[in-house]
Amino acid sequence: MGVSQNQAKMEGWLYTIRSNRIGLQFSRKRYFILRNNVLTSYKEMPNSEKEESFRSAVINSSIRVTDNGRASINKKVCFVFTLYSTSDDNDQLKQAISNIETLQLGATSSEEAARWIHCLKDAALEESPCRSKNFFPSPRKIWSSLRLVNQKRTDNKVSVHWPFHSSVNADAMTSDVVAPSPWKIFGCQNGLRLFKEAKDGNSRGRRWDDIPAIMSVGVVDGSSEAIFRVVMSLGPSRSEWDFCLYHGSVVEHLDGHTDIIHKKLYSDWLPWGMKRRDLLLQRYWRREDDGTYVILYHSASHKKCPPRNGYVRARLKSGGYVISPVNNGKQSLVKHMLAIDWKFCKIYLRTPTTRSWTIHMLERVAALRELFKAKQGNYYPECLSMEWTSDTHLAQSKKEDVKIDTQSSSQMIKSNEDTLTDDEAENAPAGHVSLLGLNEEADEFFDVPEADEFTDYDRLDSDWSPEPSSPVLPSSPILTLWQRKLVSRRAQKKSCTEYQEVAREDSKVLSYGTSLQKDPTCTLPCSWSAGDTSSFLIRGKTYLKDNRKIKANGTLMQMVGADWLISDKREDDLGSRVGGIVQKYAERGGPEFFFIINMQIPGSPMYTLALYYMIKTPIEDHPLLYKFINGDDAFRNSRFKLIPYISKGSWIVKQSVGKKACLLGQALDTHYFHGKNYLEAAIDIGSSTVAQGVANLVLGYLNNLVVEMAFIIQGNTQEELPESLLGTCRLNHLDLSKALIALP
Repeated sequence: MGVSQNQAKMEGWLYTIRSNRIGLQFSRKRYFILRNNVLTSYKEMPNSEKEESFRSAVINSSIRVTDNGRASINKKVCFVFTLYSTSDDNDQLKQAISNIETLQLGATSSEEAARWIHCLKDAALEESPCRSKNFFPSPRKIWSSLRLVNQKRTDNKVSVHWPFHSSVNADAMTSDVVAPSPWKIFGCQNGLRLFKEAKDGNSRGRRWDDIPAIMSVGVVDGSSEAIFRVVMSLGPSRSEWDFCLYHGSVVEHLDGHTDIIHKKLYSDWLPWGMKRRDLLLQRYWRREDDGTYVILYHSASHKKCPPRNGYVRARLKSGGYVISPVNNGKQSLVKHMLAIDWKFCKIYLRTPTTRSWTIHMLERVAALRELFKAKQGNYYPECLSMEWTSDTHLAQSKKEDVKIDTQSSSQMIKSNEDTLTDDEAENAPAGHVSLLGLNEEADEFFDVPEADEFTDYDRLDSDWSPEPSSPVLPSSPILTLWQRKLVSRRAQKKSCTEYQEVAREDSKVLSYGTSLQKDPTCTLPCSWSAGDTSSFLIRGKTYLKDNRKIKANGTLMQMVGADWLISDKREDDLGSRVGGIVQKYAERGGPEFFFIINMQIPGSPMYTLALYYMIKTPIEDHPLLYKFINGDDAFRNSRFKLIPYISKGSWIVKQSVGKKACLLGQALDTHYFHGKNYLEAAIDIGSSTVAQGVANLVLGYLNNLVVEMAFIIQGNTQEELPESLLGTCRLNHLDLSKALIALP
């Protein structure tokens, strides 16, 4: 990252976020410095290099960092991220401490939060030079991996401001897949290029969508974050550029990345006698590593916002913005896409009128361009009064439930602190405190006065929370109630118990690794086949010199099976299941070795997608694969990589999934199970709110998608290059109703 271990990797003001004794969340501003895998906290900005830190914590390979999105805490809008540990092997204990022993931090901007997350993830992968026996607390303490110490600063203080670091300045090349563009230009209007989406017939002889999708593309003189803030705002400032929106509001805040919004549109540009249109949308956003913001919309339903008299509710099949930094972050390439059914009664008006109305809305990119040109690229909305807050329409009963939940969390924290015995306190190494020491419960009423540089942020943010006294649930890897309901609605109407009764006899013959049918032609629904390796880009022999990627040619392992399962609990260690494909080969005593990728989608019920790969040659012939199989979890998490690709499907799903390689072990909780002839990676999709939001969206379109994936062990040294694909997979139109019941 261009900063040596002996220098400060990151420092600045952050907010610590936690719940007080009565169940309400509060934040305290502290100055944090991350240096040499040690995260230190100060009540004030240190003036001397020898000044003693207030708290310190060692970041090691067992620490995970999750992006929780945006939250309003006491009229301060923060971009929240959570640190938690995965070091304990006891699942029940791990689930318990995920609710209690977490450290939540908040930044004043998404860019700043992204830089902290990036640095903390890098620190978790590095070997700490400070690590020694003196750092290990009592074995009875549940947080052994995030160890807190009081220490004096002896290194030279180097401030890293990172106005735009290399990761932010990176070109917006967000694809590791070779695929043709689905867009064709058909015109240029008001300085914008206009594209239409080329529709592909799917494998079952019908199109995935009959609504025309159109996209406008333009360059705006502003940073991607500034444009992101403006586009997300539904307050009065939106009238400065959005000539279509009459009124907008947030109906319900679902999580830090997802909410339900209602938009009423002007009727001035509608034909005479036409009723006004409105939209009820689910909105999802995320930030990519290169600084690109993705905002996605699709129509939703909500009992608190039924269709209104005098309005016709249009249906947005898919739409959104992609805001990518260009020219070293000084400008941004803005793509705005819409596929809307305007609900016309007269058939002969549908095609031309739909096209003209949609293009009219897409011209808002030109309005954004002119707005930022007038503001010289430094524009932030003056009023963000309805943005990303807790639901203003929550029923009182629901608020009371939230209070009970947060109060219960506080009581659990207090109970955990009270259970520390005298022996533990005596045996703990000197200078060590609980993880909760960074949260500073004893100082919950002490805060650093806000500096002038944060005044503007706080003034803007104060307008975003209409209910400052309403509590907000603390973020955790546990699923929200809404997510469980959403997955349940998209699942089949029968419960998991009912399925067990219906499919009891079929379940008895379930053979793990063969439950999903294979179809090399990729024409049958709910089937799998190996993917085309040449569609994926991997690191070439000269990557360390020129960052050049090449097309993959073949795979190390052969895909031999897949499972599509449904259950009421997590399904781990599928390789050990009696009667499965792995155990059948183990009984023969052959040289075959299996790698199982077990993707778990939490909900009620839970879905499990398991992919089975096999290699017949000795794994010793492949040094990197041998290190991966026999290494520790930290090594595996730092190397296990996925390249996703939606080859057929809706634009909104393609954009939500992307085509960029991702280190799964850094982004999601991954547990490994090692057997005699297999290694299984169980990936918890629900451990990240971002990944969970994408999964929920994909589930809604699943039976109309062709999903392709490639798995790689990342090569980091010259000896490990060029990379080789572990394996590929193509999933054709999976069906939720055809998932089989998992057996113990």
